[in-house]
Parts: sequence; structure tokens; C-alpha cells
Amino acid sequence: MEVGYPFERCLNYIGGRWAEPTGGRFAPNINPATGEVLCEWPLSTPADVDAAVQAAEAAQRRWRLVPAPERAKVLMRVGDLLRERKEKLARTLTMEMGKVLEEARGEVQEAIDMAYYMAGEGRRLFGQTTPSELPDKFAMSVRVPVGVVGLITPWNFPIAIASWKSLPAIVAGNAVVWKPAEDTPLLAREFVRIYEEAGLPAGVMNLVFGEGPVVGDAMVEHPGIQVISFTGSTETGRIIASKAGAKLKRVSLEMGGKNAILVMEDANLPLAVEAILWSGYGTSGQRCTATSRVIVQRSVKEKLEQMLVPRVEALKVGDGLDETVRVGPVIHGEALENIHRYVQIGLDEGARLLTGGKILRDGDLARGFYYAPTLFTDVTPSMRIAREEIFGPVVSIIPVDTFEEAIAVNNDVSYGLSSAIFTQDVNRVFAAMRDLDTGIVYVNAGTTGAEIHLPFGGTKATGNGHRDSGTAALDVFTEWRAIYVDYSGRLQRAQIDNN
Repeated sequence: MEVGYPFERCLNYIGGRWAEPTGGRFAPNINPATGEVLCEWPLSTPADVDAAVQAAEAAQRRWRLVPAPERAKVLMRVGDLLRERKEKLARTLTMEMGKVLEEARGEVQEAIDMAYYMAGEGRRLFGQTTPSELPDKFAMSVRVPVGVVGLITPWNFPIAIASWKSLPAIVAGNAVVWKPAEDTPLLAREFVRIYEEAGLPAGVMNLVFGEGPVVGDAMVEHPGIQVISFTGSTETGRIIASKAGAKLKRVSLEMGGKNAILVMEDANLPLAVEAILWSGYGTSGQRCTATSRVIVQRSVKEKLEQMLVPRVEALKVGDGLDETVRVGPVIHGEALENIHRYVQIGLDEGARLLTGGKILRDGDLARGFYYAPTLFTDVTPSMRIAREEIFGPVVSIIPVDTFEEAIAVNNDVSYGLSSAIFTQDVNRVFAAMRDLDTGIVYVNAGTTGAEIHLPFGGTKATGNGHRDSGTAALDVFTEWRAIYVDYSGRLQRAQIDNN
């Protein structure tokens, strides 16, 4: 299991220097597969946040003047270094949060792709030119950086989501203060080391470890941070939005999901089964885009279950460093107990358990946090397990009679991140593309697998209208500036003189 990291203390990175937290306190980082301590991470204080913001402000005043194509060269080097260290980073990722190596490699690849994509945006930070309504006058708009941005990222995609946020922020000319998740400090440290080695000037990237109620709150409250970009729970997102809104800060939120695969009577069932297995049980269900509902027409429900149950039961659970494992641990004991509590809720509500439904404590699994891949059926749309985010390897089958009912059931939850439909009817495909109310829609594919060049995010309680990834990410980290150049030699008063 050794990947080259001795047991040690991670440190904050502020103004180009690695530093201990002002309070001198640290907490352990636990491998969820084995219970082993991997490292310690700083319990930083608001004073550390303030130091990081001051460093970022000073650096950003210089960084914004660097031409965007030159800023992009740093991102290209970041992509190259990520690619060189892909395997080491993937193994670290698996050790810290548990996802299997195949998925971890895919996540690092996502960061590589994002680095190269956003490097390209260094030559495409396009504004607009438009005809003026007055003679001898030129009109245009340009993007300008907002200043210092605060990033708060989760543990389930610790490098992919950090790349979605930091890379566009930096290429646009901002400086960053980043609070990574408490559960993945080693990967955060390695990502920042790559920025450092790639030649990013001191202070443009600042890393402050710590607990959300301390460090995250200090970032939200700090007057030197103009934007907060957050991915995490809806409950925390509401708090951030409330506090930041009172200070007129821009806030980008990407939060929960209750995603569904719709299986129509004409679906390719073997393909649908593969999608349910991957989207429902990949990352042990700990994805905001994970499939937690399967909405299936009754005419094919029994056949789908007959095909799905043995495949779910065949999923190998264990340490994600084992290449034969398909489902790793959940992140910690609290998550394990929460998943089991929801399974009991489902049973109490009358759902029928087809397989799973238990904490795994046999052999080596007893050292970590493992939950059996779980499948319910005969779930009704009003049940809590059909409406609330469980964030674990639990999938609920909900029978419906018609295509229209399937759409209605999909939309009748508080979240709106991702949805998928399996059908061979082109008319249903286009109706679903129109009527599914999620920010991401898949046709004949699962609910996971977003690509970095398209916007990522959702509707309703999933987000607040902003998007990560793609060129839409630049909207979070830039301001629009309208510019008018009047070369007429006289005062022209717009609509007053043009009527």
C-alpha cells in the first residue's frame, strides 16, 4: 500500500511558503479501507485564513497584469505534471477516500483534461464587440478577474472538483484561497505542490486546511474574498448562501442530488443494468450524480430485477487498491451509520429489500467502513428513501405505468442534478430532453460521466444557477466590463441624442 508518503504532517501553503497553523493543532487523516492513519492535517484558525487572503490580494494585483496566454502556460505545465504523476495521485486518492483505483485514475484524468482545456481558454477569454447606436463610437465588453476567490471542495472528488474551480479562476487572473475537505489532505497538498512546481507565482494559490465551521466560515466572512465557490451538502450550502448574500458576495453552489435512471418498456435492458451498476454503486454511491432511483415501467420491472440482483450481489467489496474490487468503503463511520439508518427507514416504510442492507464486518472488512450494495424494490415516490439523499450504495426501484408518469416521478424531488432515460423511441428521447428538469440529462447512459467541456450543475436544491466546468465556469470567476470609446470629438448623450 506504500505510495511514497511517510506518516507526516501536512501543512498550509500561504504566500508561497508551507506553514504550520497558528494554533499548532492537527487532526489525523484515516484510510477508510483499513482504519490506518495516513497523515495529520492542520486545524487552522481564522488568523490563517486572514494571512492567506492577504497573500492572495498582494499576488493577485500582479497576476491580473500577466497576459492570459502567459497565465495559460502555467496551466499547461500543471496538466503535464498531473499526467506524469497520475498513478501516484490515483493511489493516494484511493487510500484517502476509498474509491477503487480504476475510478481514481479516471478522476485524475479529469483534472488533466481540465488543465489543458482551461489553458486553451487563456487565448479564448472572449468578450464581445457590438455596433454603437451613435456615430464615431466603439462599444465592447471584456472579462476581468474578480480578485480573490475562496474555494471549498468535497472529499468524494478531491482533485477533479478542485481542478474545476481553481484552474478557471487562475487563468482568468484571480488568486485563490482553497479549503479542501478534511478527509483528503494528502491529495490537496500534492495538487498545490504541482501548482508550485509549474511556476505559479507565490500567493496566487493558497491552501488552508481546517474544519468547515472554522475555516470555511472565516472565508465566507472575510471581506477580502469576493467569490465563494462551494461543493457539498445542501444544508451547508444554504448557510453559506445566507451569510455570503448578506455581504453581497458572489456564491456558486453545487450541492445534493437524487438522480434517477428511467427504464422504459422498450429499453435495452442489459445496457440499463450496466448503467445502474456503474452509476448506483460506483464510488460506493458517494457521488452527487449517483443513481439512487430506478424508475421503471411495470411491464419490464420483474425482468430488470431478475437481471440486476445477481449482478449487484456479485460486486466485490473491499480495499480499492485491489484491482479486482468494484465497491470500496464509504468515507467514515458516521456515513456508514447514516446509510444503515436510511435502509431501516426504507424497511419501515414498506419497501422490499432485494439484496444488501447491512454493514460488512467480516475479515479485513471489519477494519474499514463497508456497506453491502443494496437494492430496494416496490418503492413509492413518497417514501423518504425515494426523496432524500442517502449518499451510499443504495438504489431504489420505483415502478410506474407510463412514460409521462416516469417523467413526473423523476421531477418530483427537491433536487435536480442528473437524470437518464433508456429507450429506443426517438420521440420519447426528445420529450425527455425537454421535460426532465435536471441540469444534466443522459440518453441510454447512466447518470454519471460528465465531461469537462460542458457545464456541470443542477436545478432546484442542487445549486443556485452557476455551473462548474466548461466555459460556464468562467462566469463565476470573472466580471463583465462594458467599455465605450467615443472618437467623435464631441459629447454624445446616447439615447438623448439618438431619438
